[in-house]
Amino acid sequence: MVEERLAAELTVLLLYIVLGTIGAIVARKYGVKTTREYYIGGGKLGTFLSALTYAATTYSSFMIVGLVGIAYFTGIGSLGFELSYYIATLLLLGALAPVIYRKAREKGWVTPSEMLGDLYGSPRLAAVISVLYFLALLPYASAQFKGIGETIATAGGQGYYAWGILLALILVLAWTILAGIWSVAVTDAIQGLWMIAAAVLLLGWIAWHLTSEMHMTTSTIMSQLEKEGLLDVSPGKGFWKIPVFISFTLPWLFFALTNPQVVQRLYMPRDKRSLRGMVIWFGVFGLIYTLMVVAIGMLARAGGHTLLPYKLHGKDSVTPALLNVAPLWISVIVFVSIIAASISTVDSIILTVSSSIGHDLPYDKRRISELSVTKTTIVLMALVVAGIAYMRVSYIVQLSVLSSLFLLPLLPPTLAGILSENPVRYNKLSWASIILGLTAAAVLTYYVGVSGVFKTPVLGLTTPVWVFIASWIPWIAAPWSRG
Repeated sequence: MVEERLAAELTVLLLYIVLGTIGAIVARKYGVKTTREYYIGGGKLGTFLSALTYAATTYSSFMIVGLVGIAYFTGIGSLGFELSYYIATLLLLGALAPVIYRKAREKGWVTPSEMLGDLYGSPRLAAVISVLYFLALLPYASAQFKGIGETIATAGGQGYYAWGILLALILVLAWTILAGIWSVAVTDAIQGLWMIAAAVLLLGWIAWHLTSEMHMTTSTIMSQLEKEGLLDVSPGKGFWKIPVFISFTLPWLFFALTNPQVVQRLYMPRDKRSLRGMVIWFGVFGLIYTLMVVAIGMLARAGGHTLLPYKLHGKDSVTPALLNVAPLWISVIVFVSIIAASISTVDSIILTVSSSIGHDLPYDKRRISELSVTKTTIVLMALVVAGIAYMRVSYIVQLSVLSSLFLLPLLPPTLAGILSENPVRYNKLSWASIILGLTAAAVLTYYVGVSGVFKTPVLGLTTPVWVFIASWIPWIAAPWSRG
């Protein structure tokens, strides 16, 4: 049975790879003439591609593997955690996306690091931030590789974990290098639709299994979840104690402004109408997907050992375990959706980071082409990410939030740069904010360890709170801010 399931999953995965590759090849004719077209599609993406590439880039195996697991083990607090990000993102996009879009068109920005360097009149700042992107996003990108590896290992055995990492590496390199953002955006569209369909099918099957096979009613499901303590929203109880909730949530609240792979997507819509449509349809996609993913985790917990007789080895094992008990055809579709979600996100991360390195690092561009540097960086970053994933460092949710933690110091300079009429005069403050915030992040992460970043308080506050405070200190203390 295991061999049959694995064979079916690999067959459909092959079909998905063929479809994605055909889409990338067709997209190639749009995106290889200039660096601007390679990085941001020449700013020509319509509503459909803009919305799905934003959604697929944002929602990754963090959701279908990581959040399902954390909902299974921690309950309704996980919904509050994810909805906090969702609401904050929509508010930030509604208020600031039009401003960023307009300035990007006026100034010709193609990378987020270029945006900050241009706003503060400092090419050196742009170069430093591009390197920061590379280092900070290694954990987040490795989480996507890890999600693929864990899924394939659960289906075929632990010996398949390395094969899953290799598959991810090959797809990322092929689809990213082939035609830049055009191939990424087209494959994102396929992946986004596949992700939402898979979540609908898995949630529907679990609900049917609980009610028809296990004869549970809505009342008994709720009673079981309440008995497990998963519906308790009282502050300070269970996993989601207030300091832990703040620690996990704070870096995500400003994801839309600090993570370059989503900031860069604000440069891509064809016009203001496409930008507005991108925000609206991302909102629809995000709300539906979030509710379904959390429901999958909590309903799986309500089913108990009757639904999942397997011994779970941590939060990341819940979804793979569900695939072993779900009907074959559902298991196959969800299996591929996990890989789709992960590939879409890591494609976008690596392309954005590499475009920042190629575009904003100082070197002789008369002798070395920018696209050559970008593509070399794509290969280098993909190999490093694969190596980190192969070592199986930490959980997917923790890896993902850790990246946002190290990007959090970019928040004050980004907000001030976008909203100020003359941000150049605040150049020194932007440097101070980034240096102080990064120092706090590095020192505290070393002191408490990766697993303690979100749980272990230092002088009463957890690491993300200290990083947030440290990043704002220069701006609060500066004489200009007093009056």
